[in-house]
Amino acid sequence: MSSDMQVFRLPDLGEGLTEAELVNWLVAVGDEIKVDQPIAEVETAKSMVEVPSPYAGTVAELHGEAGQTLDVGKPLISIARAGAAQAAPEAPSGTDGAVSTGVATSPEVEAAAETYRTEERAGSGNVLIGYGTAGGATGGRTRPRKAGVAVVDSVVEPVVLPTLEPSISGTRIPGKLSAVISPLVRKMARDHGVSLDAIEGSGASGLIMRRDVEAAISAPAAPSTPAAPASPVTVGAGAAEGSVDGRTGLGVSARTPVRGVRKAVAANMTRSRSEIPEATVWVDVDATALLEMRAELKKRAPHDTPGLLAFIARFVTAGLKRYPALNTRFETAADGSQEIVGFEGINLGFAAQTDRGLVVPSVRNAHELSARELDAEIRRLTAVAREGKATPTELGSGTFTLNNYGVFGVDGSAAIINYPEVAMLGVGRIIDKPWVVNGELAVRKVTELTLAFDHRVCDGETAAGFLRYVADAIENPGGALADM
Repeated sequence: MSSDMQVFRLPDLGEGLTEAELVNWLVAVGDEIKVDQPIAEVETAKSMVEVPSPYAGTVAELHGEAGQTLDVGKPLISIARAGAAQAAPEAPSGTDGAVSTGVATSPEVEAAAETYRTEERAGSGNVLIGYGTAGGATGGRTRPRKAGVAVVDSVVEPVVLPTLEPSISGTRIPGKLSAVISPLVRKMARDHGVSLDAIEGSGASGLIMRRDVEAAISAPAAPSTPAAPASPVTVGAGAAEGSVDGRTGLGVSARTPVRGVRKAVAANMTRSRSEIPEATVWVDVDATALLEMRAELKKRAPHDTPGLLAFIARFVTAGLKRYPALNTRFETAADGSQEIVGFEGINLGFAAQTDRGLVVPSVRNAHELSARELDAEIRRLTAVAREGKATPTELGSGTFTLNNYGVFGVDGSAAIINYPEVAMLGVGRIIDKPWVVNGELAVRKVTELTLAFDHRVCDGETAAGFLRYVADAIENPGGALADM
């Protein structure tokens, strides 16, 4: 690679995500760009993100087309150097894509890391997970990503990734103090079922390289084991649009790749159903008093009255303080031991339908906010989620979810818990129903509350107590708010 050419590779865009879809280029070949100038829009399983350039210069090559899925660490754009002051992040000879976190590093690896830190100090002010200004490190994934179908090129340029970011800087292999591998090498091993514990690193200071994993993959293939089944495998008579489906005999009208938000939702819901023994309780609630109270407030302050969801959210946070078991997480360690993790606060998630699919942004520290403050934050997060601009932190930090499916005109739902949370409260539509009030039949505004909960963290008594607390607060909002 020419010393005058700088190759910027797709960084980890949050929570250890290993790929992103290239939605749109914001620059073209020949354009002059500056440091931190947005160069592309990419969509991850979490959000839409504008990727800024850490280099200034002339765009020489765009590595990908709109609609293409790119792996983290693969070249995104090549930029001809604007001046001699900037140093290109060249990979040291023999690193083969491995990176170090400072454990027994060689002089060559440390030199590469220093080159990257020098470029950071030169001007990038954006702290985008995976690169950017030093000091803004965020944690990596807390659980392994499920292996997906991945195509690993046989020839890839050495990958140089920043060492300051734990989410991409590497993972220490148990029993090997100096063995540190890059996310792409980990992904390759994971996809091919290779145990990293059994690999001796051939790189400097025992680093496990791409070539080491490739050798481990090819080694078992030495015996005469056929690479593919002799008989054809039928996955359906038609593999393309316009063909005939073998099972139904109907023509195939479309095949839609599962990716982005839909892929993330599918994986999350599948994991929730397979791991969480959920139970559901529900109750009909007379919401007449809450609607009347809000109508009275709206007369006094037409433009500053919280929505109904904000009031219910306030009742939910108060209920979770009384029944904290529903604001936890159930964890199973590698050795099989289990524990219930409690939190000192409440990050209240709420389901929001967007053009990209269903997402769950969360109001951080919701227990500290009033109904009016909750309303403002819910509106803000809904707007950024629908614009595709919500951050991974805003979309992945909830501890309990509130789902207002009543806006779709339905009364109830057998909800799937938003993994790894342990409970979800659903609110149905509010409609006129006959209701007995003081021994007499009356028409009241009634809604249904449905609570799905993880039976491992609590029993029915706790779930029913929480649900009844929220229901009573809705039926007597004045008294409930007075005690909050």
